[in-house]
Amino acid sequence: MGMAFFGPALLLLILFLFLPMLLTLIFSFTDYFALNPDLTHFVGLENYGKIFKDELFSSAFWNTLKFVLIIVPAQSLGALGLALLINKVTICKKYFKVAFFIPVVMSLAVVSNLWMQIYSPEGILNTLLSHIGIDAQPFIHSADQALPSIAIMSVWQGVGYQMIIFLGGLQAINPALYEAAEMDHASGWQKFKDITLPELKPLCVFVFITITIGAFRMIVQPMVMTGGGPSHSTYTLVYDIYETGTVNWEIGLASAMAIVFTAFVVILTIIQTILTKDKEGKHANKKTKNR
Repeated sequence: MGMAFFGPALLLLILFLFLPMLLTLIFSFTDYFALNPDLTHFVGLENYGKIFKDELFSSAFWNTLKFVLIIVPAQSLGALGLALLINKVTICKKYFKVAFFIPVVMSLAVVSNLWMQIYSPEGILNTLLSHIGIDAQPFIHSADQALPSIAIMSVWQGVGYQMIIFLGGLQAINPALYEAAEMDHASGWQKFKDITLPELKPLCVFVFITITIGAFRMIVQPMVMTGGGPSHSTYTLVYDIYETGTVNWEIGLASAMAIVFTAFVVILTIIQTILTKDKEGKHANKKTKNR
């Protein structure tokens, strides 16, 4: 009976997850070309050598890294700030939760098209800037501003999800801790530093790592908004893998890129496991001592 329920799910996992992963690993050691698969040969580590010598791949890697460095602190701090504000609100709290969470459930393609209109030379953002005496900005049409502009849009779209996580953590903190701090005449900053942050540390690690992994997977925003331009300034790792495999049909080379990308994700997952384990252990020991 157990296998009758588990079997279909296992079959789907094998067909659409484990088998593609295995084939990707195998193809990464070949020169498999999708338009002429009969002439496939084993090339060993040649594909891996090519991608590390490829200037476009290096550019895509650094663009992705820049995006991660912008979005991780901005989205983490923004989510924590919104959670702290909404946690203090006593009126229309549900409205604010829904309002900030709506962009999360919207399609990234739809959000990207919306922000293309906002960033356009005649868009609402440049109109507002003109009213305060600032010249119109090129935003996604400039090689210098395109990546930060996409990062700002991505923060707006995703911050609601992490906000809900932090809000749940804030509501789980024992109010008696704050009451004890108030009896000791602790300031608001002291309560935040000595109570709120230590209690949220496990969540902070989780949110930080998940945002990082999600940022490394960015593809929809530059694909819709800039096409990887201007001058490949928004060309990312996943975008490079997509174009190599589905536009140029170089499946072997794209598979090697995917394996390298997976290595980054695995490293981040290991870091997440180590950091979360340490934080949770200290958190549990602290609670035990308090009891």
